[in-house]
Amino acid sequence: MKQYQSWGRYFKYTHQVHKIRWPGRAETVLQTTNRLVLPFGMGRSYGDSCLNDGGLLLDTTPMNRFMAFNRKKGLLRCEAGVTLAEILKVIVPHHWFLTVTPGTKFVTVGGAIANDVHGKNHACAGTFGCHVTQFELLRSSGERLLCSPAKNPDWFRATIGGLGLTGLILWAEIKLKPIAGPYIEEDIIKFGNLEEFFDIAAESEANYEYTVAWLDSLSHGQSLGKGLFMRGNPAKPPYTHMPHRPSGLRVTVPLNAPNFALNRLTMRAFNLLYYEKELSKIKRRLVHYEPFFYPLDAVHQWNRIYGPRGFMQYQCVVPYNDGYQAIKTIVHKMATSGLNPFLNVFKTFGDYPSPGLMSFPQKGVTLAIDFPNQGRATLDLQTEIDAIVREAGGVSGYAAKDSRISAADFQHFFPQWAEFSRFVDPKFSSSFWRRVTTR
Repeated sequence: MKQYQSWGRYFKYTHQVHKIRWPGRAETVLQTTNRLVLPFGMGRSYGDSCLNDGGLLLDTTPMNRFMAFNRKKGLLRCEAGVTLAEILKVIVPHHWFLTVTPGTKFVTVGGAIANDVHGKNHACAGTFGCHVTQFELLRSSGERLLCSPAKNPDWFRATIGGLGLTGLILWAEIKLKPIAGPYIEEDIIKFGNLEEFFDIAAESEANYEYTVAWLDSLSHGQSLGKGLFMRGNPAKPPYTHMPHRPSGLRVTVPLNAPNFALNRLTMRAFNLLYYEKELSKIKRRLVHYEPFFYPLDAVHQWNRIYGPRGFMQYQCVVPYNDGYQAIKTIVHKMATSGLNPFLNVFKTFGDYPSPGLMSFPQKGVTLAIDFPNQGRATLDLQTEIDAIVREAGGVSGYAAKDSRISAADFQHFFPQWAEFSRFVDPKFSSSFWRRVTTR
């Protein structure tokens, strides 16, 4: 049975749920309910932005019909409950791909728009919202708005990155990118510290479309921030027709791991093995798009490894203008905190503005850190990092990931929240929105 919780499994909330199969069903629910409502897709937001404690969730996953696919222009129109995984099955055989994709394909189109997700190619492609051409928005009043950069542009701007609060997206049209085949030519580069990472990143951005890095979160001293840098480009002929397929192996984490499983000793062992598995400085390989873009999708319910207490992901972005001092301070604080950050993703954002009013990315370097929930210590460390980010002129509180930012800090990082509030539907709300707008 589907569980209506966020991916971090930190919050234990209760909801009333209505499955939305047709727009008419949504109109009926909105007209008759006295509860606050919120759209819900696949539940891959980590915090409480997809939750509505005590309220009503509109499960949009049954609205999963394809409406049109222009194979010449690369335009796809579908209902909001269609997942990126379902889209890829349709478009890749016709040599099209998602122009921007997050690290999981198990998100809906509506969710991708509502969170204005980003991927490994922000420097050259921006966010998902940059490639949305139009969508239809249903308001609780029954009004339907066709939104695009030219028609109802204010609603278009507010809904992209609008956390599902401006109304219910019924369908959307997105622009795809052409590809020669489903493979990526990838380099995996070992780097010994943060300085080396920044050198590799600067060199890679000019020649590689996709870049991302994994950090050893426990290394410090001369090895502070060591890790693996992954970069890649879509493969070109003759490699596009290689008899190479993604592994059919899928693993499921069947039960919660015990809370003590992710400790300092096991984390050091994992980091050592993961870093040292690459024997050479640079490894080049041809890889299918699935393990390149979605490595964790092969492990179903991987969030269970954090145990019954769940986990929190912290993500921030800081500008380059301080010689990377802020990000070095954050990584050092993380490495010496005594906590056990597990998955740590490091990448750069380019100067590619999003059409979304509340979108998260800005030019700089972004760090996403997964923390097993260890109570007050985990919360306090993230608050300390917020202060570093604020001083550096960066942004924290990415709603798709956040579980704990204060209202004061959120409103500092997103001063446009007051303007955005004018577009929030009076019947739509979320636990996140109530938390960050109530002092």
